[in-house]
Amino acid sequence: MCGIAGIIGNIPEKIRNEKLNKMLDAQNHRGPDFKKIYSGENVSLGHNRLSIIDLSPEANQPFIDESGNYILIYNGEIYNYLEIKEQLKSEFNFRTNSDTEVLLASYIKWGSKCIEKFNGMFSFVVYDKIINKIFASRDRFGVKPFYYTFHNDILYFASELKTFWGTGVLIEFNLKTLSNYFVYGTYGLPDETFYKNINSLPAGYSMEFDIKVNNFKTYKWYDFVSKVNGLIESFKSFESGIENFFRDSYSELLNESIDLRFRSDVPVGFNISGGLDSSTLLSLVSHKFPSSSDINAFTFFSNNSEYDELPWVNELISKTKFPLNKCLLDKNEIPELIKKVSHFQDEPFGGFPTIAMSNIFKKAREMGILVLLDGQGMDEAWAGYDYYYNNNNSLIQGVSTSPVRPEILTSEFLKYSNLESYPNPFNNDKLKNLQYRDLFYTKIPRALRFNDRISMMHSTELREPFLDFRLVEMAFALPQNLKYKNGITKWFLREITKKYLGKNIALAPKRPLQTPQREWISGDLKEFFDSEVNKFADNAFVNKSEVVKLWNSYLKGENDNSFYIWQWVNFNYL
Repeated sequence: MCGIAGIIGNIPEKIRNEKLNKMLDAQNHRGPDFKKIYSGENVSLGHNRLSIIDLSPEANQPFIDESGNYILIYNGEIYNYLEIKEQLKSEFNFRTNSDTEVLLASYIKWGSKCIEKFNGMFSFVVYDKIINKIFASRDRFGVKPFYYTFHNDILYFASELKTFWGTGVLIEFNLKTLSNYFVYGTYGLPDETFYKNINSLPAGYSMEFDIKVNNFKTYKWYDFVSKVNGLIESFKSFESGIENFFRDSYSELLNESIDLRFRSDVPVGFNISGGLDSSTLLSLVSHKFPSSSDINAFTFFSNNSEYDELPWVNELISKTKFPLNKCLLDKNEIPELIKKVSHFQDEPFGGFPTIAMSNIFKKAREMGILVLLDGQGMDEAWAGYDYYYNNNNSLIQGVSTSPVRPEILTSEFLKYSNLESYPNPFNNDKLKNLQYRDLFYTKIPRALRFNDRISMMHSTELREPFLDFRLVEMAFALPQNLKYKNGITKWFLREITKKYLGKNIALAPKRPLQTPQREWISGDLKEFFDSEVNKFADNAFVNKSEVVKLWNSYLKGENDNSFYIWQWVNFNYL
């Protein structure tokens, strides 16, 4: 996992490379091991390397093929690179053991179709000198980021938004995205950011830029809907035998996804909580390495028994030989951590749980563990959230009141808001359409952005084995009666994982990953948050009296949720 950046356009090479150097410096935390720029006619490509596979200098980037005609910069991992390399070894003289070289060889062999062969997380750019063309692509679910903008007809792109700050690009808020954030609690559409004229290449999309004729286009390469519909049709042939078929096939893929994501030339660990997904991850790793004591597990806690999951985590880990590293979220460190994490997030993020997770990556880096696995993705594939079944469209679990307070906004600012609509590609299937929304428009894009930045903040790589596209497609395609039965979510997943987890763990109810955010805001951290809320209230787009009224009500106990308080304070650090 690394950082990529580039500038394409007709400006003097010296100025272009000076700007690119500043961009790379701004995201140096993404790849502190090596930094380099390739510079050609109207093209400068830069790379920050975090060495994970093939640690040798020969695998540094920008990576140039033997002919000198193809230049690659790449962020991510192609987990099945060894299998692809086996297909290509008769045609290419590989000089490294890296997945980087395999990616470039794949592009030279198959062109833009190479991405369909990749099982991984990636955001990469290839410059073809022969035809003077740029090709870029992003993985199926958007694990790795890609941001771009045009300024004075010059294309700038990078792995992080902050890289654009020093390029001369005009930085202004996207008022529609920002207003929607406060009115609806959304974080923008897949191609949007919180900044005007800076776009995100959506998950499963590619970009092409023909430099000669200045022709730029983006297009979707991953047709998730067709893949799922194909599986739905194939499942019909099994009729009553689908459960046996699925149990065997899905279990095999679960184990393979773990195998692939343990490919690394640096130490690998994993995150754990008390939930089903995390427990499944632990059990699969334990099944693969039954006698290992060298694989470290990480969890966070806050010394609050109402929220901490340590009892469940301790019970799970006691059945293995894995060391457990417990990372304390100290309430006294919250003010400084908000400032630090906000700097690396660049956009609004998910409150105290995200801050708590950042401590895990910090601890892992200090221990020399540069890769962590996490259980993200199961809920969206298996329809594990309660609102899928209770007709509650709130994206925040476990609250009965509105998470947002649009009444604090001025009427002028409210006009910028525009309720986002999402496609419903699965005919007459409300559940699948909600899952699709969460996979590509709401939950997963948001969580992956938060997690990418807190991991890279500490120069560590995060891998999500349950976002293996084969697992997601297969679980997504299942009928509802296998996802939800007798009031139990992810029902058939629990049936499958009983052999790994035991009945009690497999049947444990879903618990949102939480911290004492509500209580700390009005209690131990009241003075800090009082100052921050009053600072927010001074913004021109805010009705100060409404902010003060709601804040006073919160302090008096009307605090079923603290999402809107967090929104206000988080905005102060953008």
